[in-house]
Amino acid sequence: MYLLIITILSSAFLSLAAAHVSAVYLTERITILGSFLGLQQSFNEGIAFGVNLGAYQESIIIIALIIIGFVSFRSARRILEQVGFGLILGGGLANIIDRAIDGYVTDMIQVGGFPIFNLADVFINVGVGLLLIDLLIVRLRKKQVSK
Repeated sequence: MYLLIITILSSAFLSLAAAHVSAVYLTERITILGSFLGLQQSFNEGIAFGVNLGAYQESIIIIALIIIGFVSFRSARRILEQVGFGLILGGGLANIIDRAIDGYVTDMIQVGGFPIFNLADVFINVGVGLLLIDLLIVRLRKKQVSK
């Protein structure tokens, strides 16, 4: 469980630090790879891709995080599970805190025509990917044992 808690805290801290640095210092787009990749400040009042869930948006997000937190603290035993859930919870927590402070989430990573996103979003998506990889590994091991 220590790995889960450390991952939650570190991903939330790094996400909030990136949002703060972006809000203070990122006044114009910084080109990394031409028009394809750069750092560009954007403010997102919705959730993923700017989708707004209306008046209950914050409540829905908090309830989802509580459910994920409950499941993770109850069931995450393997390393990939703990890190995956930790990244999802840390990224989600950082986005909630950022939204509570400003009323919006600070985004700053621009890749191609994809909507601008932030480090917390990266952590959430990597966490989901790690959980999927863990699930595949578990299923492959079960198949090998049953043969």
